[in-house]
Parts: sequence; C-alpha cells; structure tokens
Amino acid sequence: MDIKEDIIEASKRIKPYIHLTPIITSQTINKITGAELFFKCENFQKMGAFKMRGATHAILQLSTELRQKGVVTHSSGNFAQALALAAQNLGIKAYIVMPSNAPEVKKNAVKGYGGLITECEPTLDAREASAQLIQKEKGATFIHPFNDFNVILGNATAGKELLEKHSDLDIIVAPVGGGGLISGTALSATAFGHNCMVIGAEPINVDDAFRSIASGKIEHNSTTETIADGLKTSLGDITFNLINNHVEKIIRVSEEEIVAAMRLIWERMKIIVEPSSAVALAAILNSKSEFNNKKVGIILSGGNVDFLNLPF
Repeated sequence: MDIKEDIIEASKRIKPYIHLTPIITSQTINKITGAELFFKCENFQKMGAFKMRGATHAILQLSTELRQKGVVTHSSGNFAQALALAAQNLGIKAYIVMPSNAPEVKKNAVKGYGGLITECEPTLDAREASAQLIQKEKGATFIHPFNDFNVILGNATAGKELLEKHSDLDIIVAPVGGGGLISGTALSATAFGHNCMVIGAEPINVDDAFRSIASGKIEHNSTTETIADGLKTSLGDITFNLINNHVEKIIRVSEEEIVAAMRLIWERMKIIVEPSSAVALAAILNSKSEFNNKKVGIILSGGNVDFLNLPF
C-alpha cells in the first residue's frame, strides 16, 4: 500500500466537505521560542476541529448500502460533533452515544448538526454497550473516534496541506490524546516531508502515550484531571503502532504551561484555541533548546472552548 497515494486520495475525497484552513505565523512567538513556527489552524475547521477530516473520510469510505443505515460512535466531545455534521452533509443518520455528564454545550452542538443522541452512564463500558446496541438495532456502522485507519487518513490531510506550503519543515508538533491526529500527521511527514520529525505533546497528568512508548505496551491513565479535555483518551492498537514507529518523542507539559500557552496564542495571535491545542505550543516553550533555529509546524487541533469556564 502506498501511504502517500492514500493520503492524496483521502484529500480529494473530503475536499468538498471541509475548509482548507490557514497557516499563520507570529513574529512575537517566534522570538519567544527561538524557532520559526507555522501554525496550521484547524480551530477554523468546520465544527471547530481537525476531527471533521477523519469523520468525513470514514463515512465516504462506506458503501452506499451501509451509508443508508447510518453511522454510530461514542464521544463526549469533538468527534461527536464531527460525525454528526459529516453525516448531515452526506444526508445520512448519525447516532451519537454521549455520557450523561457531557457538557450541555456539546450536546446542543451535536443536536444542532442533526445527531441523534443516546445518553449513557459516564463509563467506557456503558458507552461501548450503548453503541453496540444501536449497531444491532439499526444496522449502523460503528466509526471509532481515532482507532480507525480511514479516520487517521482523513486526519493526515492537515499535515499534507501544511507540508505542501512549507516542504522544508524540520519538525511538526501535534497534541496526543487517542493518537488519531498525531498518527495521521506522522504519516504525512513520512510521505510529504524531507527528514521531517514528528514530536507529540501531552499533559503530564494524562501521560499515557509517553508511558506507552516507554513500556512498549498501551498504558492507561489513573486520573483524567487535565484542562486539556480532548486529550484524556488512551491510545488504540492502530494509533499506538503508528506512534511507536513514526513519532520521535513525546514532550509532557504541566497544567500551568498549557494555560500559559493558550493565553499566549489568544493574546498575541488573536485566535481562539482550546486547551488541547495549546499543549503543542506549551511543549515547544517547555523544551526551547530542542526547537532552536528550527522550522516547526504546529497543528492547532481545535477551538471549541467553553467560554463560561475559561482558565484565565
């Protein structure tokens, strides 16, 4: 299989349904970090996050017959919104299992995109059981938020667009939650970059990916106490293997560093990013010597912020 060709094909498929997001620079932040940074602004993507790419691509890969029966996922956040909107755009049903404690703002967004919500207990077991029941009853196809190769290929298109504009990047930094974004980014760096290294950024409070790479097996978090609510998920087998093989390292950052980076982007670049996005810049600020005088791409993963709950 030719990964480069696969990503190019994915890009063509999803093009009518997504935004070509801008790449922004900041002289001030370049001075602060000592690097030349190129921010790929997926916070400007439809529904406000990169996940629109993977969700759209996964649905487009289904047969007409399967599409007619709809799709189902379990998610409390951005993927719920992404799958609902992608399904609406393609004229099919999206069944979304959400934990009962998911923020009302996120439930309302899913409903606004035409998603059919089933609420469940806030445990992974309950989420999976509810999704399986819908699969059985409706014949809907389950689409995993990140551990699905078609989702990863869709996500990879953001890195492809970044490298098409700046083919000489030394490094791309992306946040790590379930690993769907960084896996796709690493595939794009391999396919479209020239010795372009990929580095992950992760909150120290939920550093399962960092520990997974160290131990050689998928590790889990004992706590989910982080402001970066999009990064609480553990890796899947597909994303773990891709990260293990294609990601150079993972830099861990504190909650204070995440908030400081988020604030810096808001203040200096005048753009809204969610805490999970700010983790990537926090990693660069944390390890400046690693990035000194380098050309660095940053994937700003999303901008879906609860404005009633700002950290600054």
